[in-house]
Amino acid sequence: MGRDPYINMNYNLTWNFDIDGGFNYLLRLHFCETLLEVTEAGQRVFDIFINNQTSEPLADVIYCSGGKGIPVYRDYVLLIPSEDSSKQTLWLALHPNEESCSAKSGIKFEPCITKTREQAIEEGQRESGSYEDYHWSYLGMHNYCIVLPSTFHDFLAKKCHSFSIQKSKERRKASPLPDQLCQCFTLAEIQAATNDFDDAFIIGHSRFGNVYKGFISRIKSEVAIKRLNSMSQQGAREFWTEIQLLSQLRYVNLVSLIGYCDDNEMILVYEYMANGIPRDHLYNTKKNPLSWKQRLKICIGAACGLDYLHSEAIHRIIHRDVKSTNILLDEQYVAKISGFDLSKMSPISMTNVPLTTVVKGTFRYMDPEYYKRLRLTEKLDVYSFGMVLFEVLFARAAVDSEVEYSQISLADWVRKCVANESINESIDPLLKGKISPSCLRTFSNIAENCIRENG
Repeated sequence: MGRDPYINMNYNLTWNFDIDGGFNYLLRLHFCETLLEVTEAGQRVFDIFINNQTSEPLADVIYCSGGKGIPVYRDYVLLIPSEDSSKQTLWLALHPNEESCSAKSGIKFEPCITKTREQAIEEGQRESGSYEDYHWSYLGMHNYCIVLPSTFHDFLAKKCHSFSIQKSKERRKASPLPDQLCQCFTLAEIQAATNDFDDAFIIGHSRFGNVYKGFISRIKSEVAIKRLNSMSQQGAREFWTEIQLLSQLRYVNLVSLIGYCDDNEMILVYEYMANGIPRDHLYNTKKNPLSWKQRLKICIGAACGLDYLHSEAIHRIIHRDVKSTNILLDEQYVAKISGFDLSKMSPISMTNVPLTTVVKGTFRYMDPEYYKRLRLTEKLDVYSFGMVLFEVLFARAAVDSEVEYSQISLADWVRKCVANESINESIDPLLKGKISPSCLRTFSNIAENCIRENG
């Protein structure tokens, strides 16, 4: 549609989909209002037509979602008679409402169609051609939406109605899975991208191998390539765990997995993060130090990423290895959580229900209750995040053997500082006098609450 609303009135914006007869279809329409001029309900109103029938008159994205930049989706079930099994065309059309003169371009829209057989609906079983367990659709503007089916029986019975995601924190980015998200690269492509794993391309080290910077011609993009140790099969489970998790997740504060290679080696390919890890800008570095505002932005970004994993992803995910070296910074210093090889997934309905498991992670960031009781909850990540907050505030490692004995453990030391009300004297000298007392008090209280020994 053009930008002239009066010309738009003469046309429908129409999509034609070739479909098979003899199926039921769930048609999900994703919307997000992005035009700057459209800020209130009633400014952009349109009608939705499916197969030349009015499915929803007077549709209004602002009204349905609660505001600009907030994603919303609408569900419709289309019943195609089983006796008519020939190829058909599904028509979907949008038309500006005559009473609304602000119908212009600028709205973000994407249709998704699910095909199921009647028997599959009755039995709650998926068939080929239906949604995968996790299906995403990109809405742009850092606003995200996710389909949350359990079985199609439950999904169609309970979820096939208008539904809006009204909280701006539920921002989800997405694309169809798995082909467009998690690509499979050949070893030759990886070798070409890293000059055959030249040491000059190494930008970091992980638990299981080196991380290289590379450029993959096929996708025309700089990437970070994690090569697992080819001399041992140790880490194979973690390798596939990270692929399975990250291929289902797209969020502004999570590092995106671009693809992998299992061509005689185990290699993961991620988006490249230009500014490395926070530690590179805090201590033992020649780089310019981060301002307090930048440090807060990094901490808030990491917190949003963890909150997404714990409460907004399709399954509850406990990271299990939150630390400063698993937080990466892009060119704008946006924090993104990485390092999902030890992560655990469980149904989202089991929030804060402990999982009995062996102890894994990095000891100096580890919740004492977890390694004593072997009971894993989201609070492990909360404790670890508190350690990151104090690293950022004090600009030092969680364990530093070069300081006096009483300060070697950052956790023990900051507890003493909190008890003695001497935080202000002990923080990074570069921050002294640059943080308001109320801000410092709030920040240190949050961090101290995170690392309490009793959850």
